Amino acid sequence: MFYWIMKHIVVGPLLLSIFRPWVVGLERVPKEGPVILASNHLSFIDSIFLPLIVDRPVVFLAKSEYFTGKGLKGWATRVFFQAAGQLPIDRSGGKASEASLNTGLRVLGEGRILGIYPEGTRSPDGKLYRGRTGVARMVLEAGVPVVPVAMIGTAEIMPIGTRLPKVRRVGIVFGEPLDFSRFHGMEGDRFVLRSVTDELVYDLRALSDQEYVDVYASTLREQRAAQTPSR
Repeated sequence: MFYWIMKHIVVGPLLLSIFRPWVVGLERVPKEGPVILASNHLSFIDSIFLPLIVDRPVVFLAKSEYFTGKGLKGWATRVFFQAAGQLPIDRSGGKASEASLNTGLRVLGEGRILGIYPEGTRSPDGKLYRGRTGVARMVLEAGVPVVPVAMIGTAEIMPIGTRLPKVRRVGIVFGEPLDFSRFHGMEGDRFVLRSVTDELVYDLRALSDQEYVDVYASTLREQRAAQTPSR
């Protein structure tokens, strides 16, 4: 109920009237049943506008730190992410990664929409980066349709490091659903996982017209952080 009120009465109408998003291919999202929306990730606000546009609730898996902050800011952040329909997960790897996978599969098993970012993190410079194969494992184990989604212009509206968005139009393009049923039962094969991931990212590149870089975005972030002199 809280999610519905925030989306349809409080926050949603305000944001839609201010940013006036343009949308292509929304009819490609199934009206019912489990589905994965796999999107590029340019800005913090991607997780806001994509659920606003889709008629059905969209669940994203957000890092647990967003739900454990202290004080007024921590409370406000927690309420915001709960209102956006996001679930906390631990991204530290190992058993935490397995728990994240199981959480995503549970959401899909309930017949809901799961939003994921194959790159694993926001693009540091607007380019499209190599996808993480954990996404492919979830796709194959769930056996549900996958709709690629391209967010357009969100990096210009709210770049990494900024706190307030600029008022510009947002674009959202939904691609044709992808069917990976031919790989059923092969989620343990790392070559299959890479193939599925690359096919998905290829579709995102075609939809978004982003320049592709064949490295992980997180690796680039770490390299840049190491090169930045400490003060």
